[in-house]
Amino acid sequence: MSDPALDALFLPLEQRQLAWPEDGALFLRARAGVPTTGGRWPGLVCDQSFKPLHTALQRAGLDVLDGERGDTALPHKPLVLVLPPRQRDESRAVLARALQTVTPGGWVLASVSNDEGAKSAQDDLAKLAGNIGALSKHKCRVFWAQAGKTVDTALVDTWAALDRPREVLGGRFRSRPGVFAWDRIDPASALLSAHLPATLAGRVADLGAGYGYLSAELLQRCPGITALDVFEAEARALTLARHNLAAIETGATVSCHWHDVTTGVPPGYDVIVSNPPFHAHGREGRPDIGRAFIGAAAAALKPGGALWLVANRHLPYEDVLDARFGEVSEVASSGAFKVIHAVRARAAATRARA
Repeated sequence: MSDPALDALFLPLEQRQLAWPEDGALFLRARAGVPTTGGRWPGLVCDQSFKPLHTALQRAGLDVLDGERGDTALPHKPLVLVLPPRQRDESRAVLARALQTVTPGGWVLASVSNDEGAKSAQDDLAKLAGNIGALSKHKCRVFWAQAGKTVDTALVDTWAALDRPREVLGGRFRSRPGVFAWDRIDPASALLSAHLPATLAGRVADLGAGYGYLSAELLQRCPGITALDVFEAEARALTLARHNLAAIETGATVSCHWHDVTTGVPPGYDVIVSNPPFHAHGREGRPDIGRAFIGAAAAALKPGGALWLVANRHLPYEDVLDARFGEVSEVASSGAFKVIHAVRARAAATRARA
């Protein structure tokens, strides 16, 4: 897929406006693509906490840090590359972290698409470093700054803490900027939670759990649950979910998995709940992700097992639901969202229909 911000990021290096250091570079929020193929950048170390992108980097043969280790123990390099995220506090924190990680006299190089807040991100790096170079290409801004005497170290320290975990919703949960619906209960998840029966029981999975709201609701309201598996592709969110669920008294066995649900999940579940994402790392709509979640759920449920799903009303999931489940019904609607209850056909019913 096209990745203009990544393509633009390496232009100052390709055009020799910045030199590639002998000691290599650190790449924060790294993504794989054409500029990173072929071993062109010796000593490049990548950091990525989103499982699909982490896997893509590994498949490209790049050196990738453990995605679940958090923000600690980043190697110090004379060049730090950054693809800042869209959320403003998180973006500022990542830029500040880059300046904390780059060696003295080294360079921080970043790229942001114009429609993702490029001008604001460039201004932020200038505020932190006190110096800036820039170019525009591929409808993106590429900008860089040197870690020298003009760096505002107090502001760097302040901004580096902007995306730290903190208590939200009156202390019920811990969350952090950059995680989906980080400081609130997503209305789609709230609608689904309101319609989950308290009689749900057995082995249950939450696909795309975020910081753990739906999983917490299940554990608190459904005493028949014996085991709950939490699947989340963003390690930063999974760490929060693990913390939030550990605080709940329950007889169920709770396991948290850093996992890309679109690749499938293990079989044997009685119930699966999900509020699947429909964006990747950009703004473009990705209904194929939700379809893949539904397919993974259908394959993982026991015969007669149930999927409880919430989705934006406009998303076209009915075809895959009808194809993969024996019974499908819409049990609730808020106008913007729909709650679907789908039951996997039992073996005998499947043979009869065939």
